[in-house]
Amino acid sequence: MTIKTCIFDAYGTLFDVSAAARQAATEPDFPQLAESWSILAQNWRLKQLQYTWLRAISGAHTDFWQVTQEGLDWALEAASLNGQPALRQRLLDLYWELEAYPEVPAMLRTLKDAGYQTGILSNGSPDMLAGAVQSASLGALLDDVLSVESVGIFKPAAAVYDLVGQRFGHSKSEVLFVSSNGWDAGCAAGYGFTSVWVNRAADPIDRLPWPPAHVLSDLTSIPDIAATA
Repeated sequence: MTIKTCIFDAYGTLFDVSAAARQAATEPDFPQLAESWSILAQNWRLKQLQYTWLRAISGAHTDFWQVTQEGLDWALEAASLNGQPALRQRLLDLYWELEAYPEVPAMLRTLKDAGYQTGILSNGSPDMLAGAVQSASLGALLDDVLSVESVGIFKPAAAVYDLVGQRFGHSKSEVLFVSSNGWDAGCAAGYGFTSVWVNRAADPIDRLPWPPAHVLSDLTSIPDIAATA
C-alpha cells in the first residue's frame, strides 16, 4: 500500500475547538467564563456534533454554521449564561479564528516536502473553513479544502468520503484519513481509508465495527505513518 493523499478533518483535528471559549475567558468583558469555559466548550462541541448526526439521519440538512450556533445556544443555557448577547457574539466571532494546534504547520510542511497531497474534509461550511485556514496561515500547505456542503449531508455519510476520490483521483487504499473524532476515524476505516484517530483526550475507543489503523495523541508522527502505511 502506498499513501499518496493525506486528508484531515478540521475542527478538533487541525483546529482547537476549545480555543474560542478559552480565549473569551481571558478577556475582561467576560469574567463569568472564568470557572465555566471548559465545560462550556465541551458541551458546545458535543451538541454541535449531535446536531449534525440528527440532521443527517432525519434528512434535515443545514450548514455547519447553523448547527454551531445552535450548539452554542444549548451550551450557554446549560451553563446559565444564556441571555447574554455580547458573550454569545464574542464566542461566535472567535470561532472563525480558531488556533491550529502547535504541531500542525510543521507536520503539513513535512508532508508537502515529501510529495504528498494534503487536504481537509470537513462538516464545516466553505466560508467557515476558509476563515479558519486563513487565520491559521495554512493555505499554502493544503491542496484543497472539501466541505460536506457540496453533497448536502454530514459525516459519516459515504457521500462525504466519496469527495476525496472525486477530487484527488486516488483509490481508497492510497488515502490516509486523520480525525480527532473516534467515530469519524472508525467510519473512514469502514469506508476503506487507512485511518488515524488523534485521541488528544485519551478517550476510550468507540465501539464500532471498524477500528482505526493508528491511534495517536497528536499529529507529529503523521508523516512517518504516511511513509510506512
